Amino acid sequence: MNASGTVVSVPEAADDRTTALRGYYDALAPDREAWKRKNRYYHREVERLVAFLVPPGRCVLEIGCGPGDLLAAVRPARGVGIDLSPAMVNIARAKYPRLDFRAMDVATLDVEGPFDYVIMSDVLGDLTDVGAVFERLHRVARPDTRVVITYYNHLWEPILGAAARVGLKTRQVHQNWLHLGDIENLLSLSDWECVRRGHHLLLPKGVPLVAPFVNRYGTLVPVLNRLSLVQWMVARPAPSRDAGVPGRRVSVVIPCKNEAGNIPAAVERLPALGDETEIVFVDGNSTDGTIEAIEREIQRHPERTIRLVPQGDGRGKGDAVRKGFEAATGDILMILDADLTVAPEELPKFYRALVAGKGELINGTRLVYPMEQQAMRFLNFIANKLFGVLFSWLLGQRITDTLCGTKVLFKRDYERIKAGRAYFGDFDPFGDFDLLFGAARLNLKLADLPVRYHDRTYGDTKISRFRHGLLLVRMCGIALERLKLMR
Repeated sequence: MNASGTVVSVPEAADDRTTALRGYYDALAPDREAWKRKNRYYHREVERLVAFLVPPGRCVLEIGCGPGDLLAAVRPARGVGIDLSPAMVNIARAKYPRLDFRAMDVATLDVEGPFDYVIMSDVLGDLTDVGAVFERLHRVARPDTRVVITYYNHLWEPILGAAARVGLKTRQVHQNWLHLGDIENLLSLSDWECVRRGHHLLLPKGVPLVAPFVNRYGTLVPVLNRLSLVQWMVARPAPSRDAGVPGRRVSVVIPCKNEAGNIPAAVERLPALGDETEIVFVDGNSTDGTIEAIEREIQRHPERTIRLVPQGDGRGKGDAVRKGFEAATGDILMILDADLTVAPEELPKFYRALVAGKGELINGTRLVYPMEQQAMRFLNFIANKLFGVLFSWLLGQRITDTLCGTKVLFKRDYERIKAGRAYFGDFDPFGDFDLLFGAARLNLKLADLPVRYHDRTYGDTKISRFRHGLLLVRMCGIALERLKLMR
């Protein structure tokens, strides 16, 4: 289609299609701003969505950047935009001189990477070979790179076609028909893995009061959300099966309060992990001799790196975990509860899963294998099951046991979670949700790892069924507001 609204016939041959698309977008370029003003609410919502998925200050490549507005909206430290149309690129360069815009066909992608994020917004429909483009993206990606994709829902095809005929939107060349499942399949065939997916924007016109309400809450309703105009997905490079398990320094953080009877077993039973294993006990002002027990183990095992960190004025496991992580020197951070209800012997499984790339936050789940009779009360078990379902929906990834104390991640990823902690606030007395919410916000891959849950052999549980149950409800509200409503 040219600027007058005439539909362009695009030949099937790849070179001819590319030439026709370039001509279409070059002709559209002078009127692009006017068309965007007509549909400013839609474009603003897409920018809001992508800016939520792409944190500011990152190294970002946008494919099909058009006039550069979306790339500018994510506030990159380094932003590179490529577009097939030289006319679009000239407009982008004039509007955003601090960003780097290049006229380039993604089929011959040649930019200096790697990038933290690659954005592909409303561009898949124009690609001759979507899978080949996904394969080419590996040239500018690292294992922690994320690809953010938005594409329109083809259930809207009749409405969009009618809008184009009456001049409410641009007419487009024939688009590829891609559902979220099709996109995920093409990513998988090209060695990418879907991390999160979702729907956005039930009402793309800015009707006062109505549009904000419908778009904020309507997309939370199952089935109804599938009628949204925008489909989105975040993907990462698929882990390699033959990557092996490289050696790394591991820090195991053990928060403890009045756990003196468990300290010797924690040290004796903790296996060697990676190149070196550091044990970091964080004591929460114990009164039963826990500190003395830790000091005895330090003297008894000079061959092991064992450290004692006082929690000081801080309170709760969450504060203890954060103090332990700050003191830890390892490349990999692990949490092990001092009650040993999850056996220390389980930790090598977590190590292997993390370094093999199966996930970037490995979360233990106690709700798969049968557990010992006194390990978890029945009502706690049912509540944990229900909260697992709810949090899986809220986080956009499967997570079946939010309060299992065993969690493992790279320290570099923890530092990123820590840097973004202000987004959620200091809300978590457990420490589990600080990690889960932060990882979900950064689009890290969460992976559940089943563990066997044993009876406590010393001391008392620190969990209050009803008081902490109310806190879990509060956590759900925070996740709903920050992760689903994006505010």
